[in-house]
Amino acid sequence: MNLKNSITDVRGIEVGHAQNEEALTGCTVILCRKGAVAGVDVRGGAPGTRETDLLNPVNLVQKVHAIVLAGGSAFGLDAASGVVRYLEKNKIGFNTGVAKVPIVPSAILFDLNLGRADVRPDADMGYYAASLAKADVVVEGNAGAGTGASVGKMFGMTLAMKSGLGTASMDIGGGVIVGAIVAVNAFGDVVDPKTGEIVAGLRSGKVGPLRIGKKEESFADTLAMMKTPLGRGVLSIASHGNTVIGAVATNAALTKAQATKVAQMAHDGFARTIRPAHTMMDGDTIFALSTGAKKADVSIVGAFAAEVMEQAIIRAVKMAKSAGGLPGLNKT
Repeated sequence: MNLKNSITDVRGIEVGHAQNEEALTGCTVILCRKGAVAGVDVRGGAPGTRETDLLNPVNLVQKVHAIVLAGGSAFGLDAASGVVRYLEKNKIGFNTGVAKVPIVPSAILFDLNLGRADVRPDADMGYYAASLAKADVVVEGNAGAGTGASVGKMFGMTLAMKSGLGTASMDIGGGVIVGAIVAVNAFGDVVDPKTGEIVAGLRSGKVGPLRIGKKEESFADTLAMMKTPLGRGVLSIASHGNTVIGAVATNAALTKAQATKVAQMAHDGFARTIRPAHTMMDGDTIFALSTGAKKADVSIVGAFAAEVMEQAIIRAVKMAKSAGGLPGLNKT
């Protein structure tokens, strides 16, 4: 099978974006028209979510029909209402006997500190993103939920960098595909797990080996700065403006409990590429979706879910273009 290196390589998964490029915010809809078994794992200390309780394995509903990733902080949760409206119009949802109720969990990130704070993803934007969803190559970088994403915000936005949305996929054998999609809006830095080097994050403002635009700068290293009196004293500045949200999907057959385990294991991808991850300033959340019936060991699926999430995170920063006064790595 020829893969597009996208979560849409998983059969039954479609993705649609909508964004406001002036306000620098947007939303991404991961559509599962025939339903997908789902789990979720929330690790960050400042999450913003909708309908995640129903994904608990002990609860009734077994499948979701979409996942929404959005900017706009808590305001952005409204985007899911538009996706619900789109799905209802298309007669997709949990059959209650009197109506089909679309199941649409959602998670948001804080991007109000970039672009315009008074414009956020709303129900109309969510509806539009859902209407554009396709099983095609996913636009990355400054798109959808990644439109207003940034990284390296220990000292606020002055020395931060532009980030975005990334996706990746892999065939793990036996016809089993695992894919990931993620909007990277981290407090900390993004690190290449193969080399340990910072790819994007807190800039030092000093001349060094990193070329951003027409000048060269070096990274300050958020973890190193957290050890200093200055770093410990400014954490309150970075208490707003963060969160990494994403999803992994597979055509392997999973139960809700197994999907939850895969979501948990996928967080290893966050931990290996984001320093620090899962802080009190981040609301880091991963959904896991199962759309198929391929047989696979859940531990194997989870292990590679973390691997593919790593790749998606790196792509999210490498595909991001400069915006809102923040430099990005993508110069095309």
